[in-house]
Amino acid sequence: METIHKIGRRKTAVARVYLSEGKGEVTVNKKKVNDYFTTGPLLYKVGQPMELTENTGKFDINVNVFGGGITGQAEAIRLAISRALCEINPEYRSILKPEGLLMRDPRMVERKKFGQKKARKKYQFSKR
Repeated sequence: METIHKIGRRKTAVARVYLSEGKGEVTVNKKKVNDYFTTGPLLYKVGQPMELTENTGKFDINVNVFGGGITGQAEAIRLAISRALCEINPEYRSILKPEGLLMRDPRMVERKKFGQKKARKKYQFSKR
């Protein structure tokens, strides 16, 4: 099996995932996944597609991720891994889709508009 390359995005984070056969080692930006993501919920998000499809320990995953915060990066990695698994075996799609792991979350921070304090907040209005 050759290396499978997929991209996942969330907010402003972009994750490029390279999935190949191996012992289950996950590296994120040349660090072990446990060193990069220190909290339990983030580690769970990254490993969720592998656990649902019962592929934990079967594939080596190399990830390059940039932009956004740590939560957005974890969710971008989760989407990319899910897409890669669907390319390996199309039957995984029926497992991952109901969990919402194949859906790109389009929500981003709204830009600040000129003449206003923030995206929606206005300066105080004085009638007189």
